[in-house]
Amino acid sequence: MYRVGAPFWKLVAKSGRAIEFRVDVHHDREAGVYIATSPDLRGLVVEADSMDQLMEEVRGAVEMLLDFQLSGRHVPVTPEYRYRGDAICAA
Repeated sequence: MYRVGAPFWKLVAKSGRAIEFRVDVHHDREAGVYIATSPDLRGLVVEADSMDQLMEEVRGAVEMLLDFQLSGRHVPVTPEYRYRGDAICAA
């Protein structure tokens, strides 16, 4: 798979090859929410009360961001979740 943000990733994605990106997950204990951002996919910032809900929100946000960045072409995408701090979940 080809990583989002690597040189020519948009051309690779538009050709139909699978792409992947990293998602950093952080649990804010004070606010009681999980927060997801991506160093690869610019604009991805999602917040949710549970990990399951967060993963669902990430999928929806990724669809919208890729739709915008790739002019409506959909490609297979595999997020690679990375947990920071004490965020715990089965990915």
